[in-house]
Amino acid sequence: MKPYVKQDPWSIIEEGFDPQKQEISESLFSIGNGHTGQRANFEETYSGSSLQGSYMAGVYYPDKTRVGWWKNGYPEYFAKVLNATNWIGLKLIIDGTELDLATVEVTDFRRELNMREGFLKRTFTAKLSSEKRVHVKAVRFVSMARKEIGALSYELTPEGFSGRLELDSYLDGDIKNTDANYDEKFWDPVDQSVNGMRASVTVKTKKLDFHYCTVKETEIQQNGSYTPIESTPVLRDKYAGVRADIALKDGEATTIYKYTAHVTNRDHRKEELQGKAEQALEAALQAGFSQLQKEQAEAWETKWLDSDIVIEGDTAAQQGIRFNIFQLNQTYTGEDARLNIGPKGFTGEKYGGSTYWDTEAYCLPFYLATADSRIARNLLVYRWNQLGKAKENAAKLGFSKGALYPMVTMNGEESHNEWEITFEEIHRNGAIAYAVYQYTDYTGDTSYIEEAGMEVLVEISRFWEDRVLYNKRRGSYMMLGVTGPNEYENNVNNNWYTNRIAAWTLSYTLETLTTWKEKQPELFAKWQKQLGITDDELNKWDEIRSNMYEPYDEETGVFLQQDGFLDKELMAVSELEAKHLPLNQNWSWDRILRSCFIKQADVLQGLHFLNHEYDEETKRRNFDFYEPMTVHESSLSPCVHAVLACELGYGAKAYDMYLRTARLDLDNYNNDTEDGCHITSMAGTWMAVVQGFGGMRVRNGELHLNPALPEKWNGYSFKIVFGGARLLIRVSKNGVTVINETNQSVELYVNGSRITASANQEIQAG
Repeated sequence: MKPYVKQDPWSIIEEGFDPQKQEISESLFSIGNGHTGQRANFEETYSGSSLQGSYMAGVYYPDKTRVGWWKNGYPEYFAKVLNATNWIGLKLIIDGTELDLATVEVTDFRRELNMREGFLKRTFTAKLSSEKRVHVKAVRFVSMARKEIGALSYELTPEGFSGRLELDSYLDGDIKNTDANYDEKFWDPVDQSVNGMRASVTVKTKKLDFHYCTVKETEIQQNGSYTPIESTPVLRDKYAGVRADIALKDGEATTIYKYTAHVTNRDHRKEELQGKAEQALEAALQAGFSQLQKEQAEAWETKWLDSDIVIEGDTAAQQGIRFNIFQLNQTYTGEDARLNIGPKGFTGEKYGGSTYWDTEAYCLPFYLATADSRIARNLLVYRWNQLGKAKENAAKLGFSKGALYPMVTMNGEESHNEWEITFEEIHRNGAIAYAVYQYTDYTGDTSYIEEAGMEVLVEISRFWEDRVLYNKRRGSYMMLGVTGPNEYENNVNNNWYTNRIAAWTLSYTLETLTTWKEKQPELFAKWQKQLGITDDELNKWDEIRSNMYEPYDEETGVFLQQDGFLDKELMAVSELEAKHLPLNQNWSWDRILRSCFIKQADVLQGLHFLNHEYDEETKRRNFDFYEPMTVHESSLSPCVHAVLACELGYGAKAYDMYLRTARLDLDNYNNDTEDGCHITSMAGTWMAVVQGFGGMRVRNGELHLNPALPEKWNGYSFKIVFGGARLLIRVSKNGVTVINETNQSVELYVNGSRITASANQEIQAG
């Protein structure tokens, strides 16, 4: 499908209504606040194709695993983020005709996601009959300032007639996940009630006993003043609504305001839910819609102050990066260490809404550089809190010690049920360890390692010790039967990236322990006692990391993705006819596995992570070898290639990869945006600009910038929060400017030269 959203620097705009694009738009125009989220479903009835989606962070269901052949070690369930109570619903019958955009004639349709101020606006005209038209303007948002509040206004103006509106304003908790394994509904009713124009629905999950209470109030405004309305209740299990009959006058607007509070027993006691929801709702009603919307704009202004990226001369690129940043900020706020970043965020149900290695590999750098350090720290705390479950995961697979973090999880327990991923894609452990390194090096904060991180590193290292196999013939340690980041290769031996990140983890753990032994021997002794660390164990780790087999080809000078990779028929993607792409929609899995084609960065993922350990020529040889064979059929692929291409001076390739990741969903590159947006890969878009074009690296606690200006841009700027300061970096054809927007002085390197950015100072750095 061709791109259809209008290019605009601050908004996502759709002009004209096409039912064939509705589910894509529902994803693109989603809203959220880190606590709740809502797909861009219509408030009024829509009988066309739609994925209704209202989501609550942290509330999930253990949907029983469904596989054709059960294997020992499989998880019992797949964790599903729950499609929850529909709070936006309005049933509107005007003079006997229901307002349904699938059945009435629609003109002047316009939908806008205002990213600067964080709201969704929709306008259209509906032709009800040859004489009757009604204009509609709908605005809604979920509040960044009041996390449990959602609000909408829905304005109707008749044209050419006066008549009657039969309104049902409702809450519907009788919702089913589209991805339910056994077509099961996950919610049971608890309570539903109506009092005047107020309604509430409380439901609970059939397992795990999550309770979710929604309370809403409906107000009607006509001629600029609120109109008392008589209503009747509509009640059934998991459903509560109010029905009212309202007079409509030709040319006069009637506005329906709907205020909603959402609370769960994650945050409040079950017996308090109704009261807490009522309390939050009352405060929102006292504020009113205009004040709530003002608070929303102010909250988003603060978000953009720290995280905005400005691109001059390229509207498509500008819109893409802001859309990605917007979705990241509305998916995760970092206020709750029990939460993480699902691959689809609040935009859809695919992948279960659970935590993947994407968080550590792609998302952490964004939150490190654009927010207070506690936000990123909470991502690490999330993993530490689940360390016990990670140790259980390792034990379930037959390991005697150590922790294996899950590929997919909500509570730390593995819930992915494809054997080649669940059992073999163990490189995910390395991303958890790398996140500890990244956070500590970037912030200089060692408290996480002291309090929790060392235990995580030790248990991951113990897993690697148990997982490797010593090959006497080669005198090396190996890892057999693994799946690397390139999931178009399964059950291979000695995936270079997996072996390399395991050896690096052992090295980092040993080096960190050595440092603390020298600087804080008391703390080292405490760790030895609490974690049972022995000298024999440390010696074993040293032996493994020093003798890890890392496949390498002398003739080509490249690291081999795995043993036997060069036995394949090697060819570039460009040699394939277009009809073959994407491979995952046109080839059998057998054919894909036998081919040389690569789903996403694999060897190059290692060179991206451990960038400082390899010289430019090594990176170039491997990039030139592997990138031509990469089909980028993972959303996580283009960003890594963009960063490396920038470093290697491949400007055109870097720009192409950037645009592909920035507009992946906006332009529906992979024909799957209807399932939801690719939230975690959006962090990769930020990486492509800041680490790619901006050349940002942190090495040994020092900030380095080596900016380059893409040919199609007149200039660009980005923000970095580092060392207690917020820096604005501007790159133009005239050079690089560094502006310190805070009172905290900070030192950094620009193109290799050391500079000091004093408080509130602007420096021409090149």
